[in-house]
Amino acid sequence: MTASLLDWQIENQRYLATALEEVQILLLGYVAQQQGETVSEETVAAPEADGDSTDTTEPEFFLTSPSALDYMCDAFGLTVFERQVLLLCAGVELSATIARLCATVQGNAQFTYPTFSLALAVFPEAQWQALAPVAPLRRWRLIELVGEDGLTQSRVRIDERVLHYLTGMSYLDDRLQGMIRPVEASNTLPPSQQQLAQRLAYIWSQDEVGPVIQLVDSQPETCAAIAAMACGALGQRLYRLRAIDMPTVLAEREALTRLWEREAILSQGALLVDCDGASTSQIRQIVVPFLEGLGEQVAVTADAPLLLQQRPIMQLEVPKANVEEQRLLWQQALAAKSTDLNGALEGIVSQFHLNASTIQAIGAAVQVEDVGSEGLVEQLWDTCRLQARPRLDNLAQRIVPRATWEDLVLPERECLALREIAAQVRQQAKVYDTWEFVTRGSNGLGISTLFAGPSGTGKTLAAEVLAHELRLDLYRIDLSQVVSKYIGETEKNLRQVFDAAEVGGAILLFDEADALFGKRSDVKDSHDRYANIEVSYLLQRMEAYRGLAILTTNLKTAIDTAFLRRLRFLVQFPFPNGGQRQEIWRRIFPASLPTDGLDWQRLAQLNITGGNIRTIALNGAFLAADEGTAVQMRHLLQSARTEYAKLEKTLTNAEVRGWV
Repeated sequence: MTASLLDWQIENQRYLATALEEVQILLLGYVAQQQGETVSEETVAAPEADGDSTDTTEPEFFLTSPSALDYMCDAFGLTVFERQVLLLCAGVELSATIARLCATVQGNAQFTYPTFSLALAVFPEAQWQALAPVAPLRRWRLIELVGEDGLTQSRVRIDERVLHYLTGMSYLDDRLQGMIRPVEASNTLPPSQQQLAQRLAYIWSQDEVGPVIQLVDSQPETCAAIAAMACGALGQRLYRLRAIDMPTVLAEREALTRLWEREAILSQGALLVDCDGASTSQIRQIVVPFLEGLGEQVAVTADAPLLLQQRPIMQLEVPKANVEEQRLLWQQALAAKSTDLNGALEGIVSQFHLNASTIQAIGAAVQVEDVGSEGLVEQLWDTCRLQARPRLDNLAQRIVPRATWEDLVLPERECLALREIAAQVRQQAKVYDTWEFVTRGSNGLGISTLFAGPSGTGKTLAAEVLAHELRLDLYRIDLSQVVSKYIGETEKNLRQVFDAAEVGGAILLFDEADALFGKRSDVKDSHDRYANIEVSYLLQRMEAYRGLAILTTNLKTAIDTAFLRRLRFLVQFPFPNGGQRQEIWRRIFPASLPTDGLDWQRLAQLNITGGNIRTIALNGAFLAADEGTAVQMRHLLQSARTEYAKLEKTLTNAEVRGWV
């Protein structure tokens, strides 16, 4: 606690004690009047009797800032009578003398509490309208009625949060704890985002309430940092409320609204509503009514524009940190260690798009590590991958890539195409940023690819090989699950995937593209029209995505040529011929697995894909392991029969001739 704050608290308590003495004098005067006596200030009981220590001879106090009482009266617009009622309720909690006087006035030793009837009788400037639920005392929950003895006879009690505030103690209301959390301000934002924070501070400084500010960005932490910086410039504190934590019951939500509005005034804070993770229906049915009913400064994070009917809203697009800003953030975070990267920082800057606070945290973590230049680069790369995962892990299936080029058996032309794809991903920083291809437009920068071929021919395996080669995360998205029957939901699902993936530049594998694509360029009905919109949105995001996005299909002819022209690569995965099947069999068994008498040429007689070969080999290994022997042809024959039965195919004599 600073000395100035301590001095203010001491003076504030003295000021409050003097204000309570004024209420005590009025109570004594009323008692004397009832008894036909007169009372003077000299007859007022000394506060020391209640354990207080106040020098009442000093009439004025020189507070460095307004007292809590004066600030509250001004902020909530309290009249003289309402101020006296508030002090009366505080007095019975802080002064035994005032509590006894309340009992004396009401003629009952048990009634050591105030009522509106008492206040109306004692205070000369009494106003009946101050008792109304819409008047400040009850609207802002400064006081509350206890019991069921009617409006004027029920006990009136000061809210605990308000009482502590009057005494100089400030904290977040415990009824908001766990739901609303303070946000620490950050000074590490890049210049473009600092400018947005300054703009937000200016907007908020022009009006006490103003419009709802929507910060449009896929990273809520960045939005929170910008809003916190804006609040800091205004001497305010930012608090965050997650939309998924908001009560669904209307009455509970109304109580939350009133509590926060009061808290915003007491703590001079602003609210940020974080819609991350909230469904469309939650936003429409819960968040929007809450924003419309709130009468204080509020910002909201959402990646799609919100529409409000009862209150104006202003959308502010959060700028992405450009390459220069990202590089500067990394250099500041890594300090002297940035020189140990030997130019590798460019690749990290190009691949990962982390927010400023995450970069600072990573930089602080590696400062304590004593590793060489090569080890530092690997550590930074892997740490960035880990930081980028959480959001995407909730939206797609992460595949741990272990396959290498040695595991892939394809014709030479297809292998060359895959290596070209890997080279383009590796050299994005040089071509797009150093050579400034990005200045020619953002569309077309994504490495959009289609893998076409029958099931089991190696499409997913090829994606694993690329991810392993590039040391990137691989996520599989089943398009049949993403596509929704509700209009607009498919685009929202896809937007969430791409926004989350952009942080770490993960490889996106959109499986079952046939669920969305098809020959739908001819619009026959509304369903075709919306299907075309969904396809166009997916291709648009793939073209703009600074990473590798792969579509897979079992039937290339099912995809319209108009869509195919928008893809950068098309890799055909053919059904393997005899020579390719023989090579797959040679490579399928790990070196540590014992084999006995396997004939690759005879195994290649099975007219199946690589995926089926892997299943047969795996099942055969289990059979051999259960017998305690090496894998033999008879084991593979048994597992081949099982696989063919699953495929509803007949295992011919020609395919297994000479096996056993």
